Amino acid sequence: MRIVVIGGSAAGLLAALLLARAGHRVEVLERDERPIEPDVEAAAAAAFRAGAPQVMHPHVVPARCREVLAQHLPDVLEAWRRAGVVEAPLASQMPPSLPDTTAWSGDERLSLTLARRSTVDWVLRRCAAEEPGIDVREGVAVTGLLAESVDPPLVTGVTTAAGPVPADVVLDASGRRTGLDSWLTAIGARPSALEAAECGIAYYTRHFRVADHAALPAPSTTRTVLPLDEFMIGIWGADHDTMLITLCPLTTDRRFAAARAPGPYTAVVRSVPYYAAWLDALEPISDVYPMAGLHNTLRRLVVDGRPVVLGLHAVGDVVCTTNPTMSRGLSLTALGIVDLAAALAAHPDDPYAQAIALDRGVTEHVEPFYTDQAAVDAERLAILRHIALGAPAPPPAPHVPERVGLAELRAASPHDPHAFRAYWTVMGMLAPPEEVYRDPEVVAHVRRVTTAGPPRPAQPTHEELTTALAGVR
Repeated sequence: MRIVVIGGSAAGLLAALLLARAGHRVEVLERDERPIEPDVEAAAAAAFRAGAPQVMHPHVVPARCREVLAQHLPDVLEAWRRAGVVEAPLASQMPPSLPDTTAWSGDERLSLTLARRSTVDWVLRRCAAEEPGIDVREGVAVTGLLAESVDPPLVTGVTTAAGPVPADVVLDASGRRTGLDSWLTAIGARPSALEAAECGIAYYTRHFRVADHAALPAPSTTRTVLPLDEFMIGIWGADHDTMLITLCPLTTDRRFAAARAPGPYTAVVRSVPYYAAWLDALEPISDVYPMAGLHNTLRRLVVDGRPVVLGLHAVGDVVCTTNPTMSRGLSLTALGIVDLAAALAAHPDDPYAQAIALDRGVTEHVEPFYTDQAAVDAERLAILRHIALGAPAPPPAPHVPERVGLAELRAASPHDPHAFRAYWTVMGMLAPPEEVYRDPEVVAHVRRVTTAGPPRPAQPTHEELTTALAGVR
């Protein structure tokens, strides 16, 4: 089968690798022309692209993604490790407040895989360039679809400025800014069904390198995210002794526009005692990278039980985007690619059955995490708008005795080993979130901690935060 992949992103390249190894001929069309850099540091220096600002922000390969790759693309996982991507055991995430830090059976599944996104992409580009059956064509922008006028339309390739490219299957991996719906309209197809919920958060990230290992307040493989009263802040370990610190305020909190500059950014980080201790052991190696305008989105190519188009499928951010602070993108991408390969193998000559099978995969593997993220973000945004911007206080969340939410689970996790592992099960995407939130044992342990009231993290007052952002020492 000849498959054309639109986009040389991580999603496009992972899909190309899995499909080529299944015996398909794969052509990847990437609009940007980028040389493959000689090493990971050169790749990091050249990584920024205006069309893909997320590349400069924290990334984690969650446990679910690592397990999928270990089963289907183990050599890619090994290539990441050789390139310096770090395996962080669960023990490295245990805070001093946890009363039991002994290893439990199953902890190995909850390990994190940490890296700069530039390193992840660099390895994938090298793997794809060396893979028989994959032809990566850079500087080729897709402008539309070729299709037969049937109902629904059957896609037979794509159009580009350089001419048409025929295909048996087209895969859209062009990311959240895809032109898919306009392409569908142009061939007489119905648009996809797109559901969206706001993230409402801006991101200000700076890259650091460990300067003094002895001064680190915790292992360099730490991933710690704290939701504070007026913003969120997190630190992520990465490859080659690098660490990323990100400020996440409301997009509409105009005070934080100043955080684009290193001075105010550093002043805000230092205003949170836990992160100030990290700064003393790190040295900055980049500017501050801002990003905003993201939404949680879920796209369906089967609407009212019927495909809107045949011969075209989608993976990665085209199907679903979620708030990057939860690092769910690579796992959702990997699951979608495995579902795609299985659908093509099971129904090689039936594009209708392929579409239905992939939509079932979205329902099972993607939708639960989108729904969870939309709910988590809505709750968090209401609190931030009240405290930071003076909006009316949100009504209290209804009490459901048999369920906890992510905020409760996160608050309890540093103080109870059961809650701690439940939290990392959700973060690792090893079970649907609702299944964890309604687990009776998890609920009991979380209630025990939150009833006593976990301590509030040390953080700046409103006045101290405003002063830091104003650049006043």
